Amino acid sequence: MRMSSQGVTVVALLADPDAPTEIAQRMARTLPTRLATKSGQERRFKIEVISEPFTAGTEDPPTLMRRILDRRSAENWDIVVALTDLPLHLHGRKLAVNLSHEHGLALLSLPSLGGLRLPKRARQAVEEAVLRLAGPPATEAEEPPQNQPLLERSAPPGKEEAPDLRYVASGPRGYLRVLSGMVRANRPWRLVPGLSKALAAALATGAVATVNSTVWILAEALSAPRLVIAMVGSVGIMIGWLIVDAQLWHRSADGSPEERQRARLYNASTVLTVGIGVLVCYVGLMVINLVWALFILNDRVFASMTRTPLDAAEYWTLSWFVASVATVGGALGSGLESDEAIRAAAYSKREQERRDSLQDNHSHQPSK
Repeated sequence: MRMSSQGVTVVALLADPDAPTEIAQRMARTLPTRLATKSGQERRFKIEVISEPFTAGTEDPPTLMRRILDRRSAENWDIVVALTDLPLHLHGRKLAVNLSHEHGLALLSLPSLGGLRLPKRARQAVEEAVLRLAGPPATEAEEPPQNQPLLERSAPPGKEEAPDLRYVASGPRGYLRVLSGMVRANRPWRLVPGLSKALAAALATGAVATVNSTVWILAEALSAPRLVIAMVGSVGIMIGWLIVDAQLWHRSADGSPEERQRARLYNASTVLTVGIGVLVCYVGLMVINLVWALFILNDRVFASMTRTPLDAAEYWTLSWFVASVATVGGALGSGLESDEAIRAAAYSKREQERRDSLQDNHSHQPSK
């Protein structure tokens, strides 16, 4: 049992800025009591939260473990649990948890916990890591945590110095879990307020289209399948334009299978992040267009132009079609946004820094 001279086990939660720090600070309020109760031996725990970018410039787990060890050596900590919202890879596999009982260290990749109930799952994972590090060393027969059924224990190949425990997210369900965790870390709902110029262009387009008689006639003439096609097409245009214009597509640095697999994972998270953000924008435009139409349209003028009475179905159809038109206008307006603004709206702080680092590395590579 690791314990300081005062009889208290000091646990440091070393968290990347932004979401990991928020999660660490939230769990730190209840963690001492929960750990003391679960340890069952009247042990006391003291929790310290340190927010610093310990993953800056690297995603290599062994390098990160050495950084954490150096950080622990400089402080009076018994156990260090490091949290990051970057997905970590090792030997082609998606790393979830790395534990070293000898050094009292644990490295936790939050995306491996999935996108749902993340604070609860993170707290459970941290509790499990602290109790394992505070107790006797793990045996070879040790099973993955019961609250993380999609994890499996992994042994590194070759002669690499191994941690006591290493868990990876495996299989298709593990892949989807990591992907959903990456999307959650990017917080796609922040895309809409983050793209002010695109949103202004979309709102202006929708306001003008709502009072345009040609748009009324087109909306009346379109069947439900065609309205769906218009919606899918406009959303697809917006997603594609944002990804291409802001250069969000990740290209592998080399042609290795591991790098290609990593690039596919990053690109899938980009498409889902931007897609969810655009869908939120689309729904918002529908609601705003509906309110605007209820306020501005005159039923007699509408009926004289379309030969159809203005009822609830017509309001809904018009708002739906105008939202598609406005989304295309928003795609054009997004061209006024800087690439930095789009990345800031689409990605977490750690992911932005990772991509900026990759871009800097590519720009400094000598041309052949």
